Amino acid sequence: METNILLESGTNELEILEFMVGGNSYGINVAKIREILPYKQPTPIPNAHPLIEGIFMPRDQIITIINLSKCLTGQSKMDVTSDMYIVTNFNQLNVGFHVDSVVGIQRISWADIAKPDATLENSGNGIATGIIKLTGKLIVILDFEKIVSDISPDTGLKVSAIDHLTNRVRNDIPILTAEDSPLLRKLIHDCLVKAGYTNIISAVNGQEAWDLLEKYKSEGTVEENVQCVITDIEMPQMDGHRLTKLIKTDDELKHIPVVIFSSLVNDEMRRKGESIGADAQLSKPEIGLLVEAIDKLLLK
Repeated sequence: METNILLESGTNELEILEFMVGGNSYGINVAKIREILPYKQPTPIPNAHPLIEGIFMPRDQIITIINLSKCLTGQSKMDVTSDMYIVTNFNQLNVGFHVDSVVGIQRISWADIAKPDATLENSGNGIATGIIKLTGKLIVILDFEKIVSDISPDTGLKVSAIDHLTNRVRNDIPILTAEDSPLLRKLIHDCLVKAGYTNIISAVNGQEAWDLLEKYKSEGTVEENVQCVITDIEMPQMDGHRLTKLIKTDDELKHIPVVIFSSLVNDEMRRKGESIGADAQLSKPEIGLLVEAIDKLLLK
C-alpha cells in the first residue's frame, strides 16, 4: 500500500493509517510510516524483550519486529498468514509492528481527535494518544514512541545529555511549551529548568498554546509571558505545524522563535517546518540539542 504525506503544511490535517489488532481498530500517523509489507516469519533473537518477535531484513537494513497483538492483548496470534508489517520511522529509528490487517488511510483534522481522559492515562502509563469516531466506530491512536521506549528506554529522551549544563546561570526568559504527553511534558519542563530556564509555561496541545498567546495579545503582555515557543508536531485539537504557521503569520507574534521538537522530524518534515517559518527543528530524543538551540535563539 502506498502512503502519502500531505504536501501542504499548517492545515491542521493529517492522514491516519487504520489497522486491526484483535478485532479492534487502531491508527498511526502516516507521517511515521516507511512502508507496509506482508508478514514474513522473523528471525528470533535470544533473550530479546518478550514483545520483540525477532528481526527481518527486507532489503539492506535490519528491522526489529514488535508483536503488537501481544502488546495490546497479552497474546500472540496463531494464524498469521494474512498479517502485515507496518515499518515505521520516528525518533531516528526504523521499527516494524506486526498487525492483523491494514484497513486503509483516513484523512482527518487534529480537531477531530479526542484526548483520552484521566481514566485512560493511568499515571502516564497509557499508550492511547487520541481517539477518533469515524463511520460509527472508534479508532484508537497509539503512542508508538512509548511502546518502543518501554521496550528500550534508551530510545526515549536522553536526559543525561544535559548533565553538563546544571551549573549554568538561571534566567527567567519565558518559554511556552506545547506537548500532549504528560510524561514528556514533565521531562521537557524539568530538563529546561535543570539547564537554567526557570520560567516555563506548559500547554497540553497547540490549541491551548494558541489560546494563551491570543490571551496575552489581548492583554498586551506577550513579551512578558512568551519569548520562545517549543512545540511537538502530533497533538490533538491543533498540531505543531498549525501552531507554528499561526504564530509566524501573525504580525504581533512572528518575531517569537519557534522550535519544533518532535519524533517526526526527518528530511520531509523538516522541509515542512521550514516552509512555515520554524526557527529550529530537532528530533525528540536529543534534549541536549534542544537546549543548545534555545541558547542560540535566546542568549544572543
